[in-house]
Amino acid sequence: MLYVRANGQAEARLGVVVGKKFAPRAAERNLVKRMARELFRQRREQLSGRDVLLRLQAKFPRAEFATRTAVRQACAAEIASLLEVAARPLPPPPAANPAPPAPPPASAPQSQPPGLPA
Repeated sequence: MLYVRANGQAEARLGVVVGKKFAPRAAERNLVKRMARELFRQRREQLSGRDVLLRLQAKFPRAEFATRTAVRQACAAEIASLLEVAARPLPPPPAANPAPPAPPPASAPQSQPPGLPA
């Protein structure tokens, strides 16, 4: 999962969230974080002025790969594709909230017609 937002600064910042639920082994969590930081470092110029948050959203597919190299390649390809999406131009910020509608004008107190008791 990828979250990107303008940060109003000249440099880019990265956050990586890899929970035990999706990558139960510490080695897997560390691998994902290491690769994300390295690929982010290589693309830092393209991502300037943004906060990027990568969050592992699915189980780490350890059993699907025959070798550790294959795992690394798949992980690097996925993170690289996410960072390419993050480097796309950001949409314009939402318009500021318009001024709240003015309250209705206060009505003048109604006076009693002449000749009626108050």
